[in-house]
Amino acid sequence: MRAKLCLWVMGMMAAGVVNAVQESNIEYSADSYLETSAAVMEGPAYFAPGKERREYVMDGITMVNITRRDQNVIWSLMPEDKTYMEIKPSEDNSSTDLSGYQIEQTRVGPETVNGVKTTKNKIIMTGPKGQKMGGFMWITAEGIVVKMDAIAVDKKSKERFKTELKNLKIGRQDASLFEIPKDFTKMDMGSIGSMMLGGDDDDAGEEDADGGEVKPKVKEKKKGFGFKDAIDLLR
Repeated sequence: MRAKLCLWVMGMMAAGVVNAVQESNIEYSADSYLETSAAVMEGPAYFAPGKERREYVMDGITMVNITRRDQNVIWSLMPEDKTYMEIKPSEDNSSTDLSGYQIEQTRVGPETVNGVKTTKNKIIMTGPKGQKMGGFMWITAEGIVVKMDAIAVDKKSKERFKTELKNLKIGRQDASLFEIPKDFTKMDMGSIGSMMLGGDDDDAGEEDADGGEVKPKVKEKKKGFGFKDAIDLLR
């Protein structure tokens, strides 16, 4: 559970960077790709002014993230359990709230990405506590961010993330995509916090044949960026 929640936060953070810098006023859909040092997440995405929906499959489990900037709320749905989590970024000072960042944007030049004409821009974002994000964004004439390659740095860590949109289709989106289904149950955030601090089922070890010492489970290495390679983006 903890690993999935960390990936969820990274997904929301990447979406937050896009929206802090540039938000389109038109509706569209696409196939979304998000890569971090921890994992790769892919799935369909839907956008409307002030609204966003992204669907991912992690370890065989489907997760749906709905961002409603018009209501200052983020919902993470787990369709298999018919449950959801809710976060209000500005209230909990979450890393997904980037409203206090200073943004420097410099035009680099035209470039075609996944068959779509875009303008490449260099982005530097500085937070109120010295946090820094920097990299490049490829934006269409309609304001759609087709690609982003950036790194986030604070005093304790640094994380690189890459997002792309493929098969971009501009058009009206069904309003129900951005709502919580009526039969879903809200999860208590206190319980979620305990799960994150208490550990992950995936971290559990295995008892040996004699019923004695617990052997740690060997984790499978996941595809993703290394931190060491990413720092060059901010130089």
